[in-house]
Amino acid sequence: MSILPPHRLDLAGHRRRNGVVPWVVYQDEDGRDRLIAAVEAADLRGRGGAGFPTAVKLRAARSKRSIVVANGCEGDPLSHKDVALLALSPHLVLDGLQLAAHAVGATETVLCVHTGSSALPSVAAALAEREDRVPVRVVEVPRRYVASEETALVRYLTSGDARPLGKHPRPAERGVRGRPTLVSNVETLAQLASVVLLGPNHYRASRTELVTVTGAVRRPGVVEVAAGTSPAGVLAAAGGEAEPVQAVLAGGAWTADLTGGWSGIATVYALPARACGLEYTAKALAFLAAESARQCGPCTFGLPSIAADFAELVHGGPATARLARRLPLLTGRGACTHPDGAARLAASALQVFDADVRAHQAGGRCRIPAGVA
Repeated sequence: MSILPPHRLDLAGHRRRNGVVPWVVYQDEDGRDRLIAAVEAADLRGRGGAGFPTAVKLRAARSKRSIVVANGCEGDPLSHKDVALLALSPHLVLDGLQLAAHAVGATETVLCVHTGSSALPSVAAALAEREDRVPVRVVEVPRRYVASEETALVRYLTSGDARPLGKHPRPAERGVRGRPTLVSNVETLAQLASVVLLGPNHYRASRTELVTVTGAVRRPGVVEVAAGTSPAGVLAAAGGEAEPVQAVLAGGAWTADLTGGWSGIATVYALPARACGLEYTAKALAFLAAESARQCGPCTFGLPSIAADFAELVHGGPATARLARRLPLLTGRGACTHPDGAARLAASALQVFDADVRAHQAGGRCRIPAGVA
């Protein structure tokens, strides 16, 4: 079953296409156990970037005081899959949200989107068509890169401060207003609904995932591909290369590992061969430094420093040795993983764009300035 339809589905259209949740199968505490067991059998994992087993998160948050938070915010500027899903198939997300609430015993749910999200009208229309078991409150979150991190959402919903809380305690232990909280990406919730509507075995055999594809491709946008599709396969689903490509950034446009890794946020950016990868990376690192929460040393001091080092490299400066010393100091030391991703991007860029670094240091420019689409 495709989770992304070609046009927006109202409630009747959603039910014709996807079916109706068989609530009678999951009644009472035994039903909650069966629901979580089905999610585990389907091997459903989070689609917000971390890929954590959803059944484990459901069990951890299970409590009569639980809250479920649907994360429809996308901090990465090149990711648009969650907005597309909420705009075109809001009822599948809302079905998943209700199922997650039932699984953990929650009496409150919150759907978070960025302020002014283009998906808001679709979500409002969908909620007006439904009579859900657990009320859904829609909250607009500031458009900041780290504001969509799960502990930042917990903090924002509790106090209005959209900054990460740190690695401990996790939301399932103490989340919104001190209550156990499940924070789940909206695509994960749509996939959870698909597990129930299809059955775990059918789901595993046919599951798909949403990926945002941008850069030098013929049909940029959100594509739905079979789970596990390689970056090359994702590019093919977007019509293939529109011009020669020198590198593919997979896993988040600003925090990707350029050396071939495929993990993290579901985005693929095809960097044109005519662009300067070094300049692209310098712009990305400057963005990450500006978007930090500035509440720990790696973000406050480390990110501006490596951004300045890359700006120096663009102008032919000898910053490579300094970067080699600084980058290992960022990983694993922040209040959240924001500096880890920046360090991963910088380290892989030094490897992949080594020829560009040498060309700049030799007094020339390797290519034309890189644009960030």
